[in-house]
Amino acid sequence: MNRELTSGQRTAVDLGPLAVFFAANYLYGIMAGTAALMAATIVAIGITYTMERRVPLMPAITCVFVMIFGGLTLVFDNEIFIKLKPTIVNLLFASALTTGIVLRRNLMKVMLGRVMQLTDEGWLIMTKRWIGMFIVLAVVNEVVWRSVDTDTWVSFKAFGIPVLVIVFSLFLVPVMQKHQIKTPDGD
Repeated sequence: MNRELTSGQRTAVDLGPLAVFFAANYLYGIMAGTAALMAATIVAIGITYTMERRVPLMPAITCVFVMIFGGLTLVFDNEIFIKLKPTIVNLLFASALTTGIVLRRNLMKVMLGRVMQLTDEGWLIMTKRWIGMFIVLAVVNEVVWRSVDTDTWVSFKAFGIPVLVIVFSLFLVPVMQKHQIKTPDGD
């Protein structure tokens, strides 16, 4: 089987591990939730690879960090590691995109250039906005995990962050429309 996941399937595969994390945490606590997140992430990667015969870069990177921080959480029996993961990952993504700009190699264009065609100015605007969003997500994660109980943080991680990213993405639509490169046939 070698076919692309539909957008609905992709969403289910991408958000499935967060739903499993939330449910396991709710029923059994953060350690079980962390172990379930790790297992569900591996399953999601397996489904993606089985269907598409490849694993996109972002889910692969996320999987590595889930394994590292989830493993540290379980080995040391300390939830701080899983709570720090979103902060560190978001700051690393912001740093990678910033480094790309400095080196004049737009990483967003490299990763998404097959999916959408934008002007160089459009890619730069999108990249700068994503850098800002990753920094905001890191700061918000720090504020939330340090100021609320673990169950509330897990709910925020499972539902709040995805909603923030979706809303942010909707604000990028006008940028994409304005800077989209039109093909000769008008598509």
